[in-house]
Order: sequence, then structure tokens, then C-alpha cells
Amino acid sequence: MKVALIVAVDNENGIGKNNDLMWHLPDDMRFFKEKTTGHVVVMGRKNWDSIPAKFRPLPNRDNAVLTRNLAFSESGCKVFNSLDECFSEYSSVSDKKVFIIGGGEVYKLALESGYVTEMFITHVHKSFGADTFFPAFSIEDWTIETVLTHDKDEKHEAGFTIKHYTKK
Repeated sequence: MKVALIVAVDNENGIGKNNDLMWHLPDDMRFFKEKTTGHVVVMGRKNWDSIPAKFRPLPNRDNAVLTRNLAFSESGCKVFNSLDECFSEYSSVSDKKVFIIGGGEVYKLALESGYVTEMFITHVHKSFGADTFFPAFSIEDWTIETVLTHDKDEKHEAGFTIKHYTKK
């Protein structure tokens, strides 16, 4: 099982506000879709809820939702009550990556698990007053390569840089 993480952060490591995305960056959304299509996406229940119903489950991906709520059930996704349980389910999967897609608590658990071997982090060049943040990690444990740089334009309210982090 290969575990990757994909996230967009603002200048203050913010990832969300009021359980929603804080920016409109179509080319970053396209990158997210291209990277995760055909793979497993793991998200927390609040992240699942934040996806507009018409886009749930995320198409052409195995959707996995983590929740402490034992009664939670929703069509189109597999529900797990712990990250360990989720990783156990996908441990023998070799043809797909398991992408951690948020939110903050799920990112923290995934990084602490030691399973994450690569990260795609979009660094948005603006601050948005987030209330949810990406957890700190040791940058020296990672090799970093810039994948894409995009300037602010009429369709993108901020410039951004996508970086690929590979565990050393």
C-alpha cells in the first residue's frame, strides 16, 4: 500500500475556514482530480460533508470516510472508525495509491502514522484567515521538487506553487 497526502495551504498553513475551501483555484482543482482519479481518497466526515452533495462521492475514486460516529452511514463511501482500520482495509492494494485528502485532524493522524511516503502540497501565495491548519512536520525528512508554478490571473485569485515531497 502506498500512502500519499494531497493538500493546499495558504501562507499561514491554513487549509479551511468554516468547514469550506477558502479559495477558487481551478487549475489546482484540476491537479487534485488528475492525481487522485482512479485511487483511494481518505477524508474525515466533516470534509465529506463539506463536499457539495452533487459531487459526492468523488467520482472515479474509492471514497473512504473516517468518523468516530459508529452510526454514520452514507452511500458511495466506505466508513471507518479509525485510520488503522482504513489502512488495514487497503493494505493489500497495490494498483492504487491511498490519498489522504483532509481535514486537519486526518492529516495529523496520517503524518503521525508513518505511512505517508509522499505529499503534494499546493502553497497558495495569500493568507485567508483560516480556522483549520495543516500540521507541522519536519521538512528535513523530505526531498522537495516543484511540480507547477501558477501566477494569479482572472480565474485564480492567488498565485500558487505545487510541490512534491518524497520521504527521504
